[in-house]
Amino acid sequence: MLKIGDFSKLSRISIRMLRHYDEIGLLVPKSTDPFTGYRYYGEDQLPVAGQIAALKDMGFGLSAVGEILKSYNDPQKLAEFLTVKRAEVKAEAEETGRRLLLLETAIKRLRKDGTAMSYNVILKTLPERYVASVRQIIPAYDQEGMLWHILMKETAPLNIQDGDPCYTLAIFHDGEYKESNVDVEVQKSVRGSYPDTGHVVFKTEPPVLIASATYQGSYEKVDEVNEAVANWVQDNGYDFNGLSFNIYHVSPHETQNPEEWVTEVCYPVRKK
Repeated sequence: MLKIGDFSKLSRISIRMLRHYDEIGLLVPKSTDPFTGYRYYGEDQLPVAGQIAALKDMGFGLSAVGEILKSYNDPQKLAEFLTVKRAEVKAEAEETGRRLLLLETAIKRLRKDGTAMSYNVILKTLPERYVASVRQIIPAYDQEGMLWHILMKETAPLNIQDGDPCYTLAIFHDGEYKESNVDVEVQKSVRGSYPDTGHVVFKTEPPVLIASATYQGSYEKVDEVNEAVANWVQDNGYDFNGLSFNIYHVSPHETQNPEEWVTEVCYPVRKK
């Protein structure tokens, strides 16, 4: 029999941790002196201590270690545990690699341009949504309000219910900047089912992976925000994968003060 101190040295597990293992039933001493409370371990428990240490090094939590020890001598079951853990570790490694790339590209961009972090770009998925949509050729981008007027006027008799969340956005179908006669579509997410009207089409939009940046202020800032998002896409190993669009979180419909407008500039993307 080995005293806890000797067992600690041989197993390379601290006395504090051995006591914790005893408390949770993971590695219980062969005997405990009822008067002194001293714990005594058997030499045959050293391999179990080694198994616990090996599993911890692989990233298993103590509760999982306890479950694995029950079938440690069954190679097939043990392989199943290890295979699942390998997939988890690989996913964590990929996420760590992605974060490292984001940090490296942000540092490089900052060294080139001290204002590069003025607009923070994030990667997210815009979920599937059912929308009321109006798409037309309009004289210029600043005439977008006429499309919203059509949408509101023609859907008013339908008493449509706002989506949850309610996205109001504009998609720019030309794919490039134009001086005039621009192809723009406005959408508002809604709940329920409604018939199309003269100019309003109801449809389901699929989920889409986007790189986006949200800013507060007038639409005059949109060009610099577009540049920030485009730089992020190019720097971080993504390709553009669709038409850009703006989500209006606070728009002229809510306030006439341009400094209070909140706009999210979005680019659909895919990993290279």
